[in-house]
Amino acid sequence: MKDIALYLIPTTLGETSVERVLPAYNIQIVSGLRHFIVENVRSARRFLKQCNKDIDIDSLTFYELNQHTDRQHISDYLKPIRQGESVGVISEAGCPAVADPGADVVAIAQSEGIKVVPLVGPSSMLMAVMASGFNGQSFAFHGYLPIDSGERIKKLKQLESRAYNEDQTQLFIETPYRNQKLAEDILQHCRPQTRLCIAMNISCSDEYIVTKSVKAWNVKTHGRASLPDMHKKPCVFLIYR
Repeated sequence: MKDIALYLIPTTLGETSVERVLPAYNIQIVSGLRHFIVENVRSARRFLKQCNKDIDIDSLTFYELNQHTDRQHISDYLKPIRQGESVGVISEAGCPAVADPGADVVAIAQSEGIKVVPLVGPSSMLMAVMASGFNGQSFAFHGYLPIDSGERIKKLKQLESRAYNEDQTQLFIETPYRNQKLAEDILQHCRPQTRLCIAMNISCSDEYIVTKSVKAWNVKTHGRASLPDMHKKPCVFLIYR
């Protein structure tokens, strides 16, 4: 490996084959690394084996970086780079450092002048924008909306106003087991003409990406709105005027 760097390594979104979404160059980089900063060690080990079944997993060093990590220790994860060895960052799904704790270690690397190399791979947010039919020149990702029902509805209305006033696509996500409730809130509290795109299990075999107006989503089938089954499935929600 020529460059000593912090490599940002995208992973698959769900049960998708590595060959479908990642270029061979990524596999080459991954196979040459011995140090990894990961969100979850178990899933990272599984991903690395999918990339290259000949990787000696037990010879690798893993540093866990998630919501439980003491932020004072993150800088220590870059010690191998300071000693002349590259390090890889692996998220649970998709691109590291995007809606992901990996951004913290990237910020430290940038502040120290360490070379940061983002590798090509699937991003659920960008792929959702691509397939939505919404404004791809101006969009904003807001992560998770408030858990409290009143605050969530208030936030939804604010984002809807931005979609109209700024001609901007608004993206957000939810914990998979609360997807259905969030979608129902959108249908109940957003304007009938507002368009909603539900992008679910992107790049997987059961991928579902559909855009309709709130009014159209609300058309009842067997007494219920025409929403897909989103329970425990990763979704990106997009609204636009």
